[in-house]
Amino acid sequence: MKTEKNQWLNRNVFAAGLTSFFSDFGHEMATAVLPGFVISIGGSAALLGLIEGVADAATSGMKIFAGWYSDYTGRRKPLASIGYFLTAIGVGFLYFAISWPFVLLSRVVAWIGRGMRGPPRDALLVDSTTPKYYGRVFGFHRGMDTLGAIAGPVLAVFLIRVVEIRSIFLVALIPSLLAFVVILVLLKEKRKTNKRTSFVLSVKNLPRDFRLFMIAVGVFGLGNFADSLLILRATDLLSPAKGIVVAGSLAIVLYVIHNVLYAALSFPIGALADKIGKRTLLAFGYFLTGVSTVGFIFNIGNLWYLGLFFSLAGIAIAITDALERTVAADLLPENLRGTGYGALATINGVGDFASSTAVGTLWTAISPLAGFGYGAVLTISGAGLLFTTRGQDHRV
Repeated sequence: MKTEKNQWLNRNVFAAGLTSFFSDFGHEMATAVLPGFVISIGGSAALLGLIEGVADAATSGMKIFAGWYSDYTGRRKPLASIGYFLTAIGVGFLYFAISWPFVLLSRVVAWIGRGMRGPPRDALLVDSTTPKYYGRVFGFHRGMDTLGAIAGPVLAVFLIRVVEIRSIFLVALIPSLLAFVVILVLLKEKRKTNKRTSFVLSVKNLPRDFRLFMIAVGVFGLGNFADSLLILRATDLLSPAKGIVVAGSLAIVLYVIHNVLYAALSFPIGALADKIGKRTLLAFGYFLTGVSTVGFIFNIGNLWYLGLFFSLAGIAIAITDALERTVAADLLPENLRGTGYGALATINGVGDFASSTAVGTLWTAISPLAGFGYGAVLTISGAGLLFTTRGQDHRV
């Protein structure tokens, strides 16, 4: 595998993609069965939203610190490697959970790992290529990530019928540990000699255009809740006709369809973004997220109906997940890439906490209309904010 920057699919890009494949294989296998597991130990939609939101928000400071520290030291790989290891430990810990506080602890450990690894890894991907390939590189990475997110739930669908749910967490530990091994062995990095800048000064030095971009990302993130709530919503809607076990399995199948579209479209969308306006395409992805959220407001337990809106959500995330990082790459100077990606991840983490907690709580306390309506309004508002600045696209 070639390592030159003028080859978009070089050794580091491939290694990062393979690492993400294995990590999401394990993480998404655990995520797919987590709603049913939380309910089985006495939880609810509100509690699930709280767990997912708190786990991510509690690690938000880790994300920006990890990104800055990789700029400060000139090393991205060590923090990324430790992060993948902690994610694996968080997945494995779920096997021992007997109450929701232990589930929360396990998710916090996993999200600490995700927070620690994400910004340095994203900065390393940008370091390993050139601006004309940013869309393809992040599209490939998200595609590999999502292939793992397909494989994990598919295996969970088969396992949930033959083994106890908690045993699936041990199976999920295997690919999670493989991710750590791959990044440790295959990914190569040359230490950079950046000027060492304090954390506060690095944050202050982030470009104005990047700060404006983060406002739109933040508004969108306030409505972009965890996928586990979609799985739980589908399970609830299908249960009266199918029964809880079959409904849970069908909900996971719908999530797999969501992830198949996510994986299949990530690279084509990334390649397209290298040729047309990135912000316009990202704004459309934000808008489509809002449209897909509206579909879950209604109490319609039809499998085809739910499949349509899971599919729209899969297309939307294929656009948003890759292109947020691609737009950020255009806006960040080399010496602040880690800090910038850390700030971006922190904004998303705070949004995940607010959105998952709000949607779960409003759904439980008032109605699905209140919960998912809240999500739709915020995500579409984020699209509007981003669309107004679409003229700032960087072209190569």
